[in-house]
Amino acid sequence: MTKLTLTLNPTLRLARTLQDAAAKAVLAAGKRRLVSLRFAFLRALLLAAAVLLAPSFSNAQSFAGKPVTIIVGFPAGGSNDLVARIIAGPLGEALGTSVIVENKSGAAGTIAGAAVVRANPDGHTLLLSTLSPIIVSPQVMKNPSYITTRDLVGVNMVGTTAETIAIGASLPNIKTFEELLALSKTREVTLSSSGSGSFPHLAIELLIEASGGKFVHVPYKGATPAIADTIAGHVDGTLMDTPPIVGMVQDGRLRALAVTSDKPMDALPNVPTVDNFLKGYLALNWIGMFAPNKTPAATIKQLNDALTRTLARPDVIAQLNKIAVAPNMLASSDAFQSFVAQEYAKWGEVIKKAKIEQTD
Repeated sequence: MTKLTLTLNPTLRLARTLQDAAAKAVLAAGKRRLVSLRFAFLRALLLAAAVLLAPSFSNAQSFAGKPVTIIVGFPAGGSNDLVARIIAGPLGEALGTSVIVENKSGAAGTIAGAAVVRANPDGHTLLLSTLSPIIVSPQVMKNPSYITTRDLVGVNMVGTTAETIAIGASLPNIKTFEELLALSKTREVTLSSSGSGSFPHLAIELLIEASGGKFVHVPYKGATPAIADTIAGHVDGTLMDTPPIVGMVQDGRLRALAVTSDKPMDALPNVPTVDNFLKGYLALNWIGMFAPNKTPAATIKQLNDALTRTLARPDVIAQLNKIAVAPNMLASSDAFQSFVAQEYAKWGEVIKKAKIEQTD
């Protein structure tokens, strides 16, 4: 039998070898391309995550090394100033930076509000304010420099306090609020406030309506001069935020006759409520922290978290209670913002009914 052997000539063998090498090369290239595509996809995911998370990382570090300024709209010694100075240090510790308190008084507290509205919305310029410059002043000015619900965003409430009705040297024989009410039926009784359109002003208007007495509102540019003139006897009494006067009541320079809360205050436990004499009378003030509109939500959250830690500290609680402020926060910044909108509408109706004249 003849054995047949198939032998490829050299040219064909070379072609087959080259074909095999090319196939291997193509396969290897495909594998490298697949790996390259996988790396490219992963790299794209990482870049996308970095872009999305960048605001959070930057905001988490944005306060370090750059001070935060809390602006208050009244002189030193008033409610806004006292509360701001109590929380400034602890708030700075929570944020990892220093916190400065700056007084910009005037125009019923709205100079401070306008300064914050104009500030860079990066969380480094804040407003700490009682109800008046936020809710009342913008609604009693002919040309307000800001509209709260449009130009400011709430961080959260800081605390609540009541007003106190106190008398000074001009009424040495009046010992009780009942006696003051009786006096107001026979003659004018002058009561100082921290300014036209302030919350104490509204509380005085409510007192006039509720009592039918001849109470006369005497506005001052801030709590400090109003209290000084009450002590000196230039006005009969004052209806004022409790924080700036509680110490003067305790040391005897002023005689507190009533508070406007629904129950006696811890700082003035022996002083009755106005409601004991005028049923239904209630005037509670609050203090809140605000930032310029368009401040990033992540920054507002960081400020709110820092404020929460601040107001949970026993030393801060003790200091606020000493000046008759009860630390009080709402569930979130959004909840506080909704509360402010409701207050704006509610007190707007009171302003209309009281026929408070618009100011320049």
